[in-house]
Amino acid sequence: MKAPMKTYKYKLYNHKRNRHLIREIEAYAHVWNHCIVLHRRYYAMYGKMLKANPLKVHITKLKKRDRFAHWNALGSQAIQDVVERIDRAYKLFFTNLKAGVRTAPPRFKSRNKYKSFTLKQAGWGLLEGGYIRIGKRIYRYFDSRPVEGNPKTLTVKRDLLGDIYIFIVTDTIDKDQSIPKSGQSVGYDFGLKTYLTASDGNDIESPQFFKRGIDNIRVASKNLSRRKRGSNHRKKARLHLARQHRKIANQR
Repeated sequence: MKAPMKTYKYKLYNHKRNRHLIREIEAYAHVWNHCIVLHRRYYAMYGKMLKANPLKVHITKLKKRDRFAHWNALGSQAIQDVVERIDRAYKLFFTNLKAGVRTAPPRFKSRNKYKSFTLKQAGWGLLEGGYIRIGKRIYRYFDSRPVEGNPKTLTVKRDLLGDIYIFIVTDTIDKDQSIPKSGQSVGYDFGLKTYLTASDGNDIESPQFFKRGIDNIRVASKNLSRRKRGSNHRKKARLHLARQHRKIANQR
């Protein structure tokens, strides 16, 4: 029986060392955009999709050229993951196209909006005391709970506020956390207006986090729209709006 996968999410401590991860994320944006160019060029020439394995081989050859020599500092497995993500996106695009579903192909991404990269077995390692090694550098994260199971992959992701998070995927078997039986039973039904409707009358109302926070989002959005493009005030307003959205996401 295959062990279930579990994802652990931690936030890195804010430190000037994190700029190296931000630069690395932006470097993977260059890989992503170059792969999109190759896919579009290949389709224009041959009328079919470029497969992932030949593209991986081509990227390995590109890294030997001076123009792409800086890609050698990136994780090879992470570059392969970028290729695989684009491959899955194009497969979904062509599948939807055949089914008549309106969809769009993978697009270019600016380095400021590119969010993450994924490392597999190599290039990282967990250390004791809430530390993690990514590449050759050591980073500290908020160790809120221990990682159980065998770590498989690590995803480094930044949000709109510039904070860095790590996602560790492990294969683990959940421990038995069964509730002691009392001999009584109750039924629950999920709903839109009422979160849980119970057969014994103890209903649980929906918290409606977005409805409670929509006023703050409206004020933040209006404040952002009034700011001059490219100004520091607009940057602060954008971060404030992103902070309001993240608050609701965390509540949910």
